[in-house]
Amino acid sequence: MPENGIVIGIEEPITIIVSADESGQRIDKIIVSSVPSLSRSFIQSLLSSSCVFVDGKTVSKNYRPNEGAVIQFIVPSPRELEAVPQNIPLDVRYEDNDLLVVNKPRGMVVHPAAGNPDGTLVNALLFHCADNLSGINGVIRPGIVHRIDKDTSGLLLVAKNDFSHISLAEQIKNHTLDREYRAVVHGKLKEKSGVIDAPIGRSTKNRKMMCVTEHYSRPAVTHYEVLDETSDFSFVRLKLETGRTHQIRVHMAYIGHPVAGDPVYGPSNGIKSLNGQCLHAGLLGFTHPVSGERTVIKSELPEYFTDFLKKSGLNIK
Repeated sequence: MPENGIVIGIEEPITIIVSADESGQRIDKIIVSSVPSLSRSFIQSLLSSSCVFVDGKTVSKNYRPNEGAVIQFIVPSPRELEAVPQNIPLDVRYEDNDLLVVNKPRGMVVHPAAGNPDGTLVNALLFHCADNLSGINGVIRPGIVHRIDKDTSGLLLVAKNDFSHISLAEQIKNHTLDREYRAVVHGKLKEKSGVIDAPIGRSTKNRKMMCVTEHYSRPAVTHYEVLDETSDFSFVRLKLETGRTHQIRVHMAYIGHPVAGDPVYGPSNGIKSLNGQCLHAGLLGFTHPVSGERTVIKSELPEYFTDFLKKSGLNIK
């Protein structure tokens, strides 16, 4: 293979031999089926960059190989991103020498990643806190103790030093850090309160999605309580016992009541006007790493949330 900017530095290519069942299928479909950890869009980008070979020759993304064809390609090393300070306003709800609690708006990404190199919460924190952030999670996630999704609004804990970071992370691990959310979900729940205890792992069909599965998963527990309901929607309070990626969204979809507006786990004809899921992290309770005092921070429901409650005939609680 040529030593271009994408493949250089990698030792061994991935090799796939096309089976009889796969013969005549699009090459991107064959690769994703064989290597489910890779997304189709990522494979298509490799094909467009002439980094996928069939029997030693580059092919287009529409190519359909026959049985016995040998597909080879190399997954490039991830590029190191550099987080830089940016003067982005922050809604700080608590701050001292050891930590701060930020009320993140919906639409803001927590840390830089592919597709979101700047304009993130981390960029804003670097400007606000200068060098006073813990370094445990590296240069891309300084101070970040836990995360919430881009289109989830609400409270996030940020550590200013490693001592505080370790203490807060231990509280999460030991289930002594309280995290409460409000959400609007589709339908009426049969039980007005309950516990969803179902392990979550990455989907083998779409690497960007999580799912309830027994395979390569981790325990996940969500407590819920219905605050109000109509025939179409329920307003619920949720408390996390664990903190898995997309946990609330996955669990609510799993029991048949996806979060309203969720573009990933919700119905295909979801509520586009919400521009994301109706989910807000409204409470954080933790033991201060230095003082030892129990600290509880609350955040009011944002306007997008209260507007949707009113439109849906749900009472604000």
